[in-house]
Amino acid sequence: MFRKNLKKDPELFQNVSEGLRRLYRNKLFPLEDTYRFHDFHSPALEDADFDNKPMVLLVGQYSTGKTTFIRHLMEQDFPGMRIGPEPTTDSFIAVMHGEQEGVIPGNALVVDPKKPFRKLNAFGNAFLNRFMCAQLPNPVLESISIIDTPGILSGEKQRISRGYDFAAVLEWFAERVDRIILLFDAHKLDISDEFSEVIRALKNHEDKMRVVLNKADQISTQQLMRVYGALMWSLGKIINTPEVVRVYIGSFWAQPLLVPDNRKLFEAEEQDLFVDIQSLPRNAALRKLNDLIKRARLAKVQAYIISSLKKEMPSVFGKDNKKKELIANLGEIYHKIEKEHQISPGDFPNLAKMQELLNGQDFSKFAALKPKLLEAVEDMLANDIARLMALVRQEEASMPSQSVKGGAFEGTMSGPFGHGYGEGASEGIDELEWVVGRDKPTYDEIFYTLSPVNGKVSGAAAKKEMLKSKLPNTVLGKIWKLADVDKDGLLDDEEFALANHLIKVKLEGHELPPTLPEHLVPPSKRGSVLQD
Repeated sequence: MFRKNLKKDPELFQNVSEGLRRLYRNKLFPLEDTYRFHDFHSPALEDADFDNKPMVLLVGQYSTGKTTFIRHLMEQDFPGMRIGPEPTTDSFIAVMHGEQEGVIPGNALVVDPKKPFRKLNAFGNAFLNRFMCAQLPNPVLESISIIDTPGILSGEKQRISRGYDFAAVLEWFAERVDRIILLFDAHKLDISDEFSEVIRALKNHEDKMRVVLNKADQISTQQLMRVYGALMWSLGKIINTPEVVRVYIGSFWAQPLLVPDNRKLFEAEEQDLFVDIQSLPRNAALRKLNDLIKRARLAKVQAYIISSLKKEMPSVFGKDNKKKELIANLGEIYHKIEKEHQISPGDFPNLAKMQELLNGQDFSKFAALKPKLLEAVEDMLANDIARLMALVRQEEASMPSQSVKGGAFEGTMSGPFGHGYGEGASEGIDELEWVVGRDKPTYDEIFYTLSPVNGKVSGAAAKKEMLKSKLPNTVLGKIWKLADVDKDGLLDDEEFALANHLIKVKLEGHELPPTLPEHLVPPSKRGSVLQD
């Protein structure tokens, strides 16, 4: 058990992981332990929770393509993998990096101190028999771990037959993972009761949640629009937040598209999702810090609730009746604590769940309020966390290239199949001829109507023509900077053609490059630009 060390001296940290571990052990754990946080909310954190790689949790109804999605990311089969239209994955599978390919069963996994799963022991044998770790050498898994989950079913029968609290296990994982991906099948969009319950169980982790509408290549554009609208409406009813959840549309497997009409959309969506996943290693320390702050806020509220209940209990007679009365009036106790300690209502645990858990507790064994324990946590939140934030930024700056590599992530990096290759400002990148030259005769006609002097038009004359595009001045100003290659404040015929080409790029919905790419430099300026 952690030692209780509440010293007020400023903590000095070597790195973020070690800092989080020490803050938890020295300042937060004593408060959690005293006020039974682990009985009500979440087991104690262990060293492995602070050191583990970022984890991605995949959740969805059966046959939405969860296992295929993992295979698509890694471009490799993993031990224990089963794919089919019927409910095939009936286990939680932690797909992790290992030098040797193999499977570690659940009971062995929860006694391994190097893995962050020891506290899953509390869910019992029914769960552990359905839990395993698939280890294999794969470059993607060097940066992240992926958790595959059983397909969510509909109907009461399947829920009962699981033999363990499925939603509670998912909630345990949700607290510890960096990204939760909810997968939906564009073909069968119905959200079962169990799936709704699961999404509600994850409601405190909306910031980690992303939605994937998979198998979108199997329906037409018109059907896809309807399905997307229906999905957003359904999610809006379950996830009660004003913000819209980010939905990625695509076909996440390495097979030909059945309906290729939306290929560009799918490519752009896949690229966005990959960028999101690739950012996880870089943001892992920040996520752990954020989760520790959330945990500390809940632990403070727990301390106020437990100590308030203790204070109201009689010392000798009528304990049972008073306990029932206090549980029934828990909402009023919440309100009183909220007013007394200026705590946001959103920081309080679910009322009905708390009442249910309190029924099995002996209130006479609860601890009274110990200000020193709360002061230590307040000091952690006010001072230590700020120092750790600075350390997070330092670590991020020293490891800027830290991102997920290998597997499907490599296919979109470079070469002609890289995202956006040969489009927008990249058009003509591998052609010998200057790509602007194709439309230059048209641009030349306009150029000579502007009465050029010594083969150049003034900024004022060019501005009148460029404003016809109706693009904002900020954009046109950037186009001028890129097109005025020799920086003389005038445009010759090639520069004028280049400006019009960049206007066309922007009007077609592409981004302008920060600097002019080599292939867009006018032929007559290439030598001078290279010398500059």
